[in-house]
Amino acid sequence: MSEEVDIVGLDTPPRLAVDRLLDDPETRIVVCCGAGGVGKTTTAAALGVRAAGRGRKAVVLTIDPARRLAQSMGIDSLDNTPRKVVGVGADGGELHAMMLDMKRTFDEIVEAHADGERARAILANPFYQSLSAGFAGTQEYMAMEKLGQLRARDDWDLIIVDTPPSRSALDFLDAPKRLGSFLDGKFIRVLMAPAKVGGRAGMKFLNVGMSMMTGTLSKLMGASLLKDVQTFVAAMDTMFGGFRTRADATFRLLQAPGTAFLVVAAPEADALREAAYFVERLAAESMPLAGLVLNRVHGSGADQLSAERALAAAENLEEGGIVDQESGKAGLRDTAAGPTETAGTTQTATARTATTRTTTAPTTETARTAKTANPPETGSPGTEGDTAVVDRITAGLLRLHAERMQVIAREQRTRDRFTSLHPEVAVAEVAALPGDVHDLAGLRAIGERLAAGVPAGA
Repeated sequence: MSEEVDIVGLDTPPRLAVDRLLDDPETRIVVCCGAGGVGKTTTAAALGVRAAGRGRKAVVLTIDPARRLAQSMGIDSLDNTPRKVVGVGADGGELHAMMLDMKRTFDEIVEAHADGERARAILANPFYQSLSAGFAGTQEYMAMEKLGQLRARDDWDLIIVDTPPSRSALDFLDAPKRLGSFLDGKFIRVLMAPAKVGGRAGMKFLNVGMSMMTGTLSKLMGASLLKDVQTFVAAMDTMFGGFRTRADATFRLLQAPGTAFLVVAAPEADALREAAYFVERLAAESMPLAGLVLNRVHGSGADQLSAERALAAAENLEEGGIVDQESGKAGLRDTAAGPTETAGTTQTATARTATTRTTTAPTTETARTAKTANPPETGSPGTEGDTAVVDRITAGLLRLHAERMQVIAREQRTRDRFTSLHPEVAVAEVAALPGDVHDLAGLRAIGERLAAGVPAGA
């Protein structure tokens, strides 16, 4: 696989070259992982749109309860079958999208590996229905099953996986092993023993040799549930080994060349702590890490004005501070400016100018309109009142700017802690958007920001 990062200096992390990663024909699987609520689904969809636009035949596999992906791509609904996204792709590129239906995926496994009568018995079993619909680890296991199925079909040259919204990012790697161990573990083997002995002899064996365990299980699970489990185990006897085998095969696929992990995080302490754990786990499992996508990063087009200076200027405007008075008396505003401005007046004017660059258009326009409608002409009626209105608006904008600069500084400190622990991890920063992404245009915009790798001032 070709080199995926650009080195930008010793004091900053290397920049993640997203387009280079997507363009590399050796890249066959991209896994977007991370804690819940950090934008994995949007990142996966944006990568798919951008890859298709650059000539790749891509499919996005998402596990998204909110189903935002379908709406963003203009599809009525997503299900367990890949559906082509209309209006996306160039130079032969295409984009397909699907949403994991873990129960349907489990049903497909049963139907593929059991004869008709046994498959019907399994699908109708109450314990199986509970297991396939919500057993801990089932969603993560089925995500890996579906990934293995998509890769085996070889219909796409790029598969992008949006991992489940787990409590911990590590669940995607841990849960399939846990479920596979359960289905192939000692507990299942114990329950399987009567079925292997067969008929009355098996029940006699269970009643005589394991009466204490059976009584305990009946108390814990209930006699009816225990019977359902035993029936399920008897029907699934020939399939248990296959679960662990397939989980191990997909795990090896994630370790193979051609797979790239993108850890997605927000510039918040908890999200980056999860990201750091995942980076370390990927290294321990010898899985290929492409880099970190840092979403919702705030920026400013007026970062030369610090939060401290902005707050000082705001207080000066609001309180009629002494630094604005050539006479040196707080609370008394000079009626006319002298030929030379004081240092305090110059700083306040600079703050006013810088603040207009970092505020929203409606707010800036309000201030601009107020100034135009009420020109500060000395001696004209109402000048002092109009100036006070403009000063209040400017002070409010300065305080908003100070809050933005404090957020930026906090995010920078949080990111620096991560990069100090993992300086080798390439980073692409994506600027925060004013609203949610809800269409293809928004996904393309996110893709452009991902490719740029650094947040725009906004």
